[in-house]
Amino acid sequence: MSIQWFPGHMNSARTKAAETMETTDLVIEVLDARLPQASSNPIVHELRIHRQRPCLKILNKSDLADPAATKAWIEHFNAQKNTHAIALSCKNPAEVHKIPNICRNIAPHRNDSTKPLRMMIMGVPNVGKSTLMNALLKKRVANVGDEPAVTKTQQRLLLGKDMVLVDTPGMLWPKIAMPSDGLMLAASHAVGTNAVFEDEVAIYLADLLLVRYPALINKRFKTDDIETADGVGLIEHIAKKRGYRLKGGTLDFDKAAHALLLDYRSGAIGRISLETPISRAESLIAFQQEQAEKEAKKAQIEKERAEKANRGKRDSQQPSE
Repeated sequence: MSIQWFPGHMNSARTKAAETMETTDLVIEVLDARLPQASSNPIVHELRIHRQRPCLKILNKSDLADPAATKAWIEHFNAQKNTHAIALSCKNPAEVHKIPNICRNIAPHRNDSTKPLRMMIMGVPNVGKSTLMNALLKKRVANVGDEPAVTKTQQRLLLGKDMVLVDTPGMLWPKIAMPSDGLMLAASHAVGTNAVFEDEVAIYLADLLLVRYPALINKRFKTDDIETADGVGLIEHIAKKRGYRLKGGTLDFDKAAHALLLDYRSGAIGRISLETPISRAESLIAFQQEQAEKEAKKAQIEKERAEKANRGKRDSQQPSE
């Protein structure tokens, strides 16, 4: 399933972000620590590279992510030019309060009231930007909700006398190329529910978790007696264990699928990362190969059509006896 979600306000947000980037010194990109690259918006990368702006990547919700995977991602991002990465949970004030000094070190040329450091906070929907803003300013300045795209307009705020923050709406991109990225974003609630079939997202998540975190799955759902070790089997198992049934006794698959997603999002299953730098590289290679095969097949079909058309044209031009 290919998931795409780009409401009208996101297009406006992209245009406004491009304008604001011109007067921005530092981009703070908030990522979901469970899927750091899948939750990294390529539009943010393009805008900041065009203006040659440094980036602080914050892997938020690190308390929900696999620590080993998070460590690998921090090393991966820190190896990139003009990029600094840290992991934290916006729920931890002590971790959040380290951010201003980190930002000053990244852009030391602007650090006083005459030249305040201008920062733009960006990221996909529901990744924790508003929670971060509220924690940084120690007061509620941004609406927080458990639905994606709560923030729809930019707001400019002062952090002391020497720092200016611009909070931007959560923004995806018009076409999510890799289907797995869309599924990971949907599983992590960064995509509006009207754009997904929740059961398909849950099946993808269940398949992935059975492969990467079987011990956590067994501990949470007591899966020793599962007959079919695949995503569908796991969701049916959850329905049986929790007594989710429709009228007539049929298993309520949709309710069990929703329960699995909620358990993942809340951290009830355990600390989970949906991708690592290695798995990301492997997925990208597989996707590129698949695309190359599709293009080759398309080219072959076009070639055969052209050859058939040429044969028909030659046959029609031959004189009849």
